Amino acid sequence: MPYSKDHKPRTRARIVEAARVLFNRHGFEGVTIDMIMQEAGLTRGGFYNHFSSKDELFSAAVESFLMGRGAKWRDDAGIDPTNLNPDMARQMLASYLSEEHLNTLDGQCPMIALPSDIARGSEAAQESYQTLLQAMVWLFERSLSGHREDPRSDALALAALSVGGMVLARTLPASPLAREVRQAAHGAAVNLMSADPR
Repeated sequence: MPYSKDHKPRTRARIVEAARVLFNRHGFEGVTIDMIMQEAGLTRGGFYNHFSSKDELFSAAVESFLMGRGAKWRDDAGIDPTNLNPDMARQMLASYLSEEHLNTLDGQCPMIALPSDIARGSEAAQESYQTLLQAMVWLFERSLSGHREDPRSDALALAALSVGGMVLARTLPASPLAREVRQAAHGAAVNLMSADPR
């Protein structure tokens, strides 16, 4: 019996999502193709029907967050990309810098989970990471447009506080300092948005 027309894209998406979760848990070096295919419920032999290398899959897994798990995060956080305003930016900050996001390792944004792997990774992986960052900056910039003198600069600062605060907090999982870092990053971001824009 022949496969349906959407079998290959669905199988590829399954591999990408399995890889995204495993990379979040173990980092690039800690994950093998065998582990990924087992997590996806597939045999190793099928891997090369979809990807030429683990590096190629890594890039796809990072980029997949934007419209996959990241879209679910935006929905859960009540972020409406068609109705962006300062209140929406505040919601993004609160949700991104939340304890829940920090503790949801499998669903965590790759910008938090994988920065060292990306820095050492391929150009394609770095471009995928940059795509995520640009999307975050765009959301903040559009939310602040018309409300701030330099929404682009403010959006870049908000993204840096959000990602940087969470990266630091993730390195301190058993320490009360993790909460302080997240709260300080959130407070600084809210203060930046509340400051007189002139």
